[in-house]
Amino acid sequence: MVSIFAKRMETLGTETAFEVLAKAKALEKRGKDIVHLEIGEPDFDTPNNIKEAAVKALHAGYTHYVSAAGIQELREAIAEYISSTRNIGVDPEEVVVTPGAKPIMFFSMLALVNPGDEVMYPNPGFPIYESVINFIGARPAPIPLKEEKDFRFDLENVQEKITSKTKMIILNSPENPTGGVLTREDLKALADLIVDKDDVFVLSDEVYSRIIYEGKHESIASLPGMKERTILLEGFSKTYAMTGWRLGYGVMPKDLGQKISQLMINSNSCTCAFVQMAGVEALRGPQDEAEGMVAEFKKRREIIVSDLNNINGVTCRKPRGAFYVFPNITGTGMSCNKLSDFLLNNAGVAVLPGTAFGQYGEGYLRLSFANSVPNIKKALGRMTEAFERL
Repeated sequence: MVSIFAKRMETLGTETAFEVLAKAKALEKRGKDIVHLEIGEPDFDTPNNIKEAAVKALHAGYTHYVSAAGIQELREAIAEYISSTRNIGVDPEEVVVTPGAKPIMFFSMLALVNPGDEVMYPNPGFPIYESVINFIGARPAPIPLKEEKDFRFDLENVQEKITSKTKMIILNSPENPTGGVLTREDLKALADLIVDKDDVFVLSDEVYSRIIYEGKHESIASLPGMKERTILLEGFSKTYAMTGWRLGYGVMPKDLGQKISQLMINSNSCTCAFVQMAGVEALRGPQDEAEGMVAEFKKRREIIVSDLNNINGVTCRKPRGAFYVFPNITGTGMSCNKLSDFLLNNAGVAVLPGTAFGQYGEGYLRLSFANSVPNIKKALGRMTEAFERL
């Protein structure tokens, strides 16, 4: 039978986390108890002051179309926040608000990258990067993130991969799935490589910037000459436990922002108005709940790393950011796909195979510690017993 679908759909990937979640839910329906360590979202509720701001906005009439680039008050709040946290001057006109952060990935590549151009991206890394690169007809150029480098990129490898076709380099720090964090020295070395290449942009995915455990977050946009060639991607989902609200944004040069706004008009019209007003409160209101969530994540990190390192055949580095661990499971002799299936079906623990994040993820699993300490302990106990049966 001839396919009814456009050829481009064959190039579009997915997020394995949602596939594993569906399998886990199916097992739960059959009565099996599952501990969920596969989904990357905070297990905390959105702070009450943010929810109350949304309700207030609803009653105040924020239920209609607004500017495609975002409500001015939110764009101003974002500009103030990025200016203060990245130590750069940001104009509200350089901000575009989107329904979640993913559209900034999609729209940035649509606006800047032609078919046949090359896009460099971290691997293992967030799977949507490679998916969109393939979808728009560009050539993916993976940057291997290796454990011996604390899952930071190797500058020599990056230098070797830059060609005359390179149009964009994607960075993610803190990183999903490894929890790796790029240092200022890493970013400066990369900036020195590309600062004179006028046609190379950096898409800097910084959605986990507030979930960092040692040191401070560094952004390539803060370095001399780099703000003009950086799209800084940020959002509210992780910091404020607002995954279902779908609120993200990009900070970029004004002329690019106009193109991104055009894409918004052609796809979403605008981002939900009352949700944007909740975003204003998130940035300008109390930060104690967001900070308390990170403190709790840090406690969980200590527990999960320690317990993983006590399992035969497993070693695990301590992540410096985000809420994931990326344990090395090569000592088990099993592929990551087989082992993740084994753990789901035999131990009742839902985790992701490292290859869900690219070819260089083989030999690893990703576990989210955005779950309670009792559930983490239950999962690790089950995993220990399951590994002993291997």
